[in-house]
Amino acid sequence: MISSGRVGKTARAGKNILLRRRWLWYSDTMKKFNYLFIVLSVLSGCASGTLSREATLLSGLQQYQGEMQRSGGNVSNWPNRQRAANELKTIITGTLGGSGGFYRLVDLDQRKREFVVTIRETNLQADRLKEMQDELARIEDEIAGLRPVLKTQLTAIAQGETAGTIESIATLGLLGIAIDGFSSSGAGRGIDGLSTKVGQYLVGDLGSFATVRTPQGQTHRCSLFGNSDEGAGILCQPVK
Repeated sequence: MISSGRVGKTARAGKNILLRRRWLWYSDTMKKFNYLFIVLSVLSGCASGTLSREATLLSGLQQYQGEMQRSGGNVSNWPNRQRAANELKTIITGTLGGSGGFYRLVDLDQRKREFVVTIRETNLQADRLKEMQDELARIEDEIAGLRPVLKTQLTAIAQGETAGTIESIATLGLLGIAIDGFSSSGAGRGIDGLSTKVGQYLVGDLGSFATVRTPQGQTHRCSLFGNSDEGAGILCQPVK
C-alpha cells in the first residue's frame, strides 16, 4: 500500500515539473516576442530615418568581432565563441531576413578561429598540423570569394529611401570594412584606422567614430548609436 506521504511527494514533484514546463514555454515565447519586436523596431526605424537594418547589422558585426577578440586566445573559450556566432546569425536573420552567404561566412570564421587556437595552444603531430594549415588556406580562399558577393548584396539592400545620404554611405563603407575584417590576412587597425571607397566618397573607420569625405572635400564625422538588440543607426555631422 502506498503511503499518503509518498503520494503527496509524487504530486508535488508532478506539479513542479508542470510549472517548470510552463516557465520554459513562457520564456521561449517571450524570447520569440522580443525578437519580433526587435525586427519591427528596426523596420519602423528605417521609415523614420533614425534606425536602419544596415546599421543594426553593423552593430552586431562589431559586437561579434569584439567578443572574438576577448575569447579568441583560449581553447576552453569555445562555448563563448559559439554563442557569439549564434547571436550574430540571429541578428543577420532579423536585419536581412536570412542570408546563406552571411551564415556561411560566420561558420567559416568560427572554424578558422578554432583551428588557429588549436594550432597555437596544443602540441600537434606534424601530419595533423599540416592538415589543419591546408584547411585554413582553403577557408581563407572561400572567405575571400564570399566578401565581394556579400558587399554586392549589401549595396543592393542599401538602395532604398536613404540611398546617397551621408549616413547610408558611412554605414555601407563600415560594413565593407567589417566584412574585410573576417580575413586573418587583412591588415590590422593602424594609427590612421581603416578606410574604403564608396563610389567617390572615402569612408574611414577610426574605431570610436567614422569619417566620410565627399568628392568636394567636405568631411563628416559619424557615430554609431543604439545596439543590435534594440536597433541601431548612424548620425553624421559636417566637420567645420
